[in-house]
Amino acid sequence: MKKPRKKLSDGELEVMLAVWEAGKPVTGGDILGRIKEQRGWALSTLMTVLARLVEKGYLFCDRSTRSNLYSPLVEEEEYKEQESSAFLRRLYGNSLPGFISCLYKGGTISDDDLKELRSFLDSAGKEE
Repeated sequence: MKKPRKKLSDGELEVMLAVWEAGKPVTGGDILGRIKEQRGWALSTLMTVLARLVEKGYLFCDRSTRSNLYSPLVEEEEYKEQESSAFLRRLYGNSLPGFISCLYKGGTISDDDLKELRSFLDSAGKEE
């Protein structure tokens, strides 16, 4: 079993989403351009966050070029799976029906969403 990584802050997650979206090694300037609407960060703030992500093991920094190039060490799906499992365990005691019920009662998901989920579950069950 893989050792769980330290949780990402909201800002760190936004940076990782920008790196994953790029699909190739990116510079700090590239990342800043991708998140400028969400965050009003200066480049120095971003560089601090990038250093933290390297330290946490989420990013690799290639310093062999004139501009540092950042690449993900963790795949987006791997992170989402880890965080989804932790969220479901912490808030709902691993009860998926409890989670779905809460979303439905709160109006977050619609009847159409439930139909789509039902269809997904039916097809997922047939794949086994």
